[in-house]
Amino acid sequence: MENSMDDKIEQLIRLIYGESFSLGHYEILSENIKNAKNLITGTRKSKWDEQDVVLITYADQFQKNDQNALPILTRFYNRWLSPYFSHVHLLPFYPWSSDDGFSVMDYHRVAAKTGEWGDVAELKKSTHLMFDFVCNHMSAKSQWFENYLNQNPGFEDFFIAVDPDTDLSAVTRPRALPLLTPFTLADGSIRHLWTTFSEDQIDLNFASPQVLIAMVDVLLHYLIEGADYIRLDAVGFMWKVPGTTCLHLENTHRLIQLFRAITEAVAPGTVIITETNVPHKDNISYFGDGSNEAQMVYQFSLPPLVLHSIHSENVHALCQWAQTLELPSTETTWFNFLASHDGIGLNPLRGILPEEDILTLVEKLQNEGARVNWKNNPDGTRSPYEINVTYLDALTSHNCHDNERIARFVLAHALLLSFPGVPAIYIQSILGSRNDYDGVERLGYNRAINRRKFQAGEIDAELEDASQLRTKIYNALTRMIAIRRQQCVFHPDSKANFSMPNEHVLKITRISAGGEELTAFFNFQNRVQTLYDDIPYGVELLTGSNITNSLLTLNPWQVMWIKHC
Repeated sequence: MENSMDDKIEQLIRLIYGESFSLGHYEILSENIKNAKNLITGTRKSKWDEQDVVLITYADQFQKNDQNALPILTRFYNRWLSPYFSHVHLLPFYPWSSDDGFSVMDYHRVAAKTGEWGDVAELKKSTHLMFDFVCNHMSAKSQWFENYLNQNPGFEDFFIAVDPDTDLSAVTRPRALPLLTPFTLADGSIRHLWTTFSEDQIDLNFASPQVLIAMVDVLLHYLIEGADYIRLDAVGFMWKVPGTTCLHLENTHRLIQLFRAITEAVAPGTVIITETNVPHKDNISYFGDGSNEAQMVYQFSLPPLVLHSIHSENVHALCQWAQTLELPSTETTWFNFLASHDGIGLNPLRGILPEEDILTLVEKLQNEGARVNWKNNPDGTRSPYEINVTYLDALTSHNCHDNERIARFVLAHALLLSFPGVPAIYIQSILGSRNDYDGVERLGYNRAINRRKFQAGEIDAELEDASQLRTKIYNALTRMIAIRRQQCVFHPDSKANFSMPNEHVLKITRISAGGEELTAFFNFQNRVQTLYDDIPYGVELLTGSNITNSLLTLNPWQVMWIKHC
């Protein structure tokens, strides 16, 4: 191929596939890349800044029987959310069979009741877009899998058949479900196929050059359709070698490097984000050397650490962890969030908190109505790996007064907005949603507790009523976001210093490249805190008041953003 970027792509392919990737395979891949590059005429934003705040939502979040859902979302976004968010993360909007979109039946189409690609383009007129690339697995009801079962030519090794007697005890399991699922092929033979997440989610065999070509074609399609951010879902599991953990393997990292190299060749400026719900040290390995893998990784330790800090009214673990955060280069940053379509992962706490503290948090939340998912360990024991709950209900007890409920919620999101990196807010959070127990009962799985869909106009009516809890939360969060987006000290690359004046108060100082400073104080206790030392003079942005003396009083759960004079 012709230039250095293409040489990098070729080198990675040779490292991963060796001679199994033939000249014919390479010619097909090269032609696909060339065609995609010719179709992309627009330019991506060159880099992140303080304006970047991401909304996480389902494309069919708002529904009406006689209308496609995506245009309804676009109208809602333009009315209520567009001034506050720079990007919209559309959770998988492709035809699917289970897991609310993550069992993809056809990567190249928009689900019929959601809309069509033209509707995606219409939303893009109002915002930047983030797509899910569900690269580890696909639906058992997909055409690709049907072709495999029918033993059609070209699909023989699209999925991973394993002798059920193979010792797979070392494989890391994210679910308390069988790793292999038996399927019957057209000739009557039975194959046991690798199913990391469920029997409806069949793992793709990336050891096959045909699979790589097909999945790169999906990636290229998303770039052509205008994705500014690409989220690599469950990416840590992509490469399998029996006898290993089959997690974070070297060829998995090389595949991400390949996706990055292809993306940079076709649509420079596109951001690759890895979703790896694992302990922190493993999570940050997906930055690679700082220039060759993900530009962003999900900050999975943040959501449960904030919960632990609020419930224990102690910031020691949060502050100690935050002080260790380092990025490998200025080409990388954090993708920060508190809530998402999934539950609150607990594995990212391991190595940060003692297991006893994790179990205490789980028990407390479970007693307040949260659901818990468990995983099997290699030694035969089980551990909690995920709490299912809305973040609003995770922070408070049932009998909590709404004023305290709102204060805790605002505190948590002020912290999110103050952290270095790009913040992302789930639509259920910006709308102040409570646990959806009816959804859990109706759909039969725990994650439904935080995945409620709304009828068109339902939330508009509530937001027009100033007395509603939703409205109070929406007003508080959007006001905070608007202030944050005006301050260059919140640029993701701005320096951040973390300290704790006492065990209940977290202090974050942000310093911009131009020397502007802002100090944020967070009171994590349900009591007034009085601080005497190192209080900066300046303007408190959330209230507009002037800070002119060395004594600072923080009410329970209060946040202050003090911009230095």
